[in-house]
Amino acid sequence: MPASSHKIAIKRAYDPPVAGDGVRILVDRLWPRGLRKDAAHFDQWRKDLSPSTELRQFYGHRPERFAEFTTRYLAELRKKEAAAAVAELIDINRRRSITLVTASRDLTHSEAAVLAKHVQRVISRRSGSQGRRTAPERAG
Repeated sequence: MPASSHKIAIKRAYDPPVAGDGVRILVDRLWPRGLRKDAAHFDQWRKDLSPSTELRQFYGHRPERFAEFTTRYLAELRKKEAAAAVAELIDINRRRSITLVTASRDLTHSEAAVLAKHVQRVISRRSGSQGRRTAPERAG
């Protein structure tokens, strides 16, 4: 049986929550612009899963830098501190679906998309599954 049977979705921080979101985790280093904290619907804010300030500034949400951003971000996620945070995400996902939430307009080229794929790869490796890998669901 696979290590996880629950979904991993990505969603914009400004989208309203829906019943199937599961645990909603904000994965941005900065609070979403214009979103009041009392109006936010996040279960966790995990800055430790977000790209470093230096990497975030390098990327600047420019799609032409996404490949390099992805390479560098994955290297950050493999470091001891971030790897522990990824392990915590996997543990949550064993029990419930999770939705990685970001303020990024372009979900395809966001840190949430990179993180979701990384988590799915780690789960797949741990379960020994060689089955097909699917892209993270885009909610909304």
